Amino acid sequence: MKIQILGSGCPNCQKLEENTREAVKELGLKAEITHIYDIGKIIEMGVMMTPALTVDGKVCISGKVASVEEIKEVIKK
Repeated sequence: MKIQILGSGCPNCQKLEENTREAVKELGLKAEITHIYDIGKIIEMGVMMTPALTVDGKVCISGKVASVEEIKEVIKK
């Protein structure tokens, strides 16, 4: 599973990454988590509002800091 956090590195983006890492840990999954900071690449992926989260290339959350529980639900789908 590949998970990407999309955002400039602002506090909200950092919190989404922290929550994502916690969600993966709580689910006991093995996932590659990366953070994309390049705004051009983020726009290429079709994201207009950050922070955003992708799972295996699909944008699942955009424009908000999702809670650990919300992220766990998205990952389980």
